[in-house]
This record gives sequence, structure tokens and C-alpha cells, in this order.
Amino acid sequence: MSDGKRLGFVCDVEVDIGNGRIVAIVVPGKKGFAGVFGKTEDYIIPWRNICKIGNDIIIVNNQPQINSNGK
Repeated sequence: MSDGKRLGFVCDVEVDIGNGRIVAIVVPGKKGFAGVFGKTEDYIIPWRNICKIGNDIIIVNNQPQINSNGK
């Protein structure tokens, strides 16, 4: 929200099956040069950090947390 950085498109969501609520959204990390030299970690954005969801944008309050195993 503070820097306007574009992270990418949502590729997955994490859901708490017990209560049927969304816990986080997942945005894939950037791909390496020509898609060959690896990829950075996925961004996992906790639902509590989402401020606003529009037709083509999601505004996030803090930097997303990056999971060490890429998920």
C-alpha cells in the first residue's frame, strides 16, 4: 500500500477448512532470466493484511510474508 509495488496475479488461496475462511492468498514469485535460471519464492499474503479488493487490484497493508519452501 505504501510503495505501489505490483506483485503479480493471485494463483492460489489458503483456506481453513474447519471454519471455511480464507487464511491467505498466494502470488507466484518472479521467474529468472528467460524463465530458465530459477524463480524467487512465492508471496504469501495473510488475509488480515488485505485492505481492499477491487475488480482488478488488491491493496495490501504490509509487505507479504515469503514462505521458505516456496508455498
